[in-house]
Amino acid sequence: MEFDRRRLVLGSIAGAAGSSLGLPALAQAPAKVGNFPEGVGADSVFVGLTIPLTGIFAADGQDEKLGYELAIAQINEGGDIAKAWGLKGKGVLGKQIRYRVADTEGKPNVAVQSATQFFQRDKAIMISGSVSSAEAIALAELANREKILYLVGVAGANEVTGKNCQRYSFRVQHNAFSGSKALAPVIAKSLGKNIKTAFLVPDYTYGHSVYESFARFSKEQGWTQVAKEMVPLGTSDYSSALLNIANSGADVFVNVAFGADAVASTKQAEQFGVLKRMKLAVPNLSGFQDKELGAEIMQGVYGTCEFWWSLADRNPLAKSFVESFVAKNKYHPRWAAHVGYTQAFLWALTVERAGSFNPIEVIKAYESSKANPYESTLGKIYFRAEDHQAVRPVAVLRGKAPAAMKGPEDFYDVIDLVAGEEVASPPDALGCKLGPV
Repeated sequence: MEFDRRRLVLGSIAGAAGSSLGLPALAQAPAKVGNFPEGVGADSVFVGLTIPLTGIFAADGQDEKLGYELAIAQINEGGDIAKAWGLKGKGVLGKQIRYRVADTEGKPNVAVQSATQFFQRDKAIMISGSVSSAEAIALAELANREKILYLVGVAGANEVTGKNCQRYSFRVQHNAFSGSKALAPVIAKSLGKNIKTAFLVPDYTYGHSVYESFARFSKEQGWTQVAKEMVPLGTSDYSSALLNIANSGADVFVNVAFGADAVASTKQAEQFGVLKRMKLAVPNLSGFQDKELGAEIMQGVYGTCEFWWSLADRNPLAKSFVESFVAKNKYHPRWAAHVGYTQAFLWALTVERAGSFNPIEVIKAYESSKANPYESTLGKIYFRAEDHQAVRPVAVLRGKAPAAMKGPEDFYDVIDLVAGEEVASPPDALGCKLGPV
């Protein structure tokens, strides 16, 4: 079609005149923020999932992936489960969710490269996923720069919503502070006050954060630390560290390692006789630590996790999650799956509360959720405006003896479900200073 400059000029003048005379003017396009509005298609939006499917966090990553995929399918379908969460119709604001999964290998640089591709190539409207605090921190920094929402996957370090918090990032998992504050009184009540502890600590962000939190709250219970062994991430031979722990005279072995490292170090602790001399405490249990180690080793273990599947007996949304996950995947979901599932549903709800995919409006809706908490698989939860940390219950678990198990995956009793308000860190305690939108 031939370009008609005269018609364009006349049209512009008419539009301006119409505005000055109080007549309807042409609608202004929404201001660009990140990939909004460009990333909102006629009938769909794209979400990028950054998840380690190989490496030491692969088992938890695969579980997390299945949780996201189940939630996205249920949201797109718009059936009874989506309605029970409070969603309206199929998809989110009438848009279907498209997605891709990138294997981050558990490495922050690979995670950032993958997220950058999602942002630039796919025009992602939101990014989610991690099984490492280092990954989560790097992804949150990228998302903040690009002004795109990042919903943290599995990441327990205080720093994620503490000194490394970001305006465009939200975490649903409890942090190391809350988990340790919930666990320490429960285990002290069972084992006593005058207890000596020995710590095995992986030398990275998560390890330091969990150690510092549990050391603090166990000390408040009258416990004394007699050993602390630092080990590199991905260690294969723990013999030197475990020999020192075995000879420390401790009553409790506190294993902070996560994922494949947690399994390998606990197996070697059993071989060195550590578990015959000491009780085992795991401040943050890995998703498949139970299955890979077996009930003989895990019986009597104390720990916390983000979700345990027997909570389905207490909550209808948890029940529908567990039942639909088992039907699709033929095993009970671990807590990484729950993180992915919950983050997807809470994001969809928040977008519908905001009435827009504009990240600034979605952030406002998240930040106002204390006044209007979400009904979730864990009951009522909300995100704090000060640091974007979810305030939610923390499950304290104890490993079952083999004879007490009612099925092959019935590894734990939930011995307490501690209210989030009771164990949440003060909003200003961990150094969070959110920047502008």
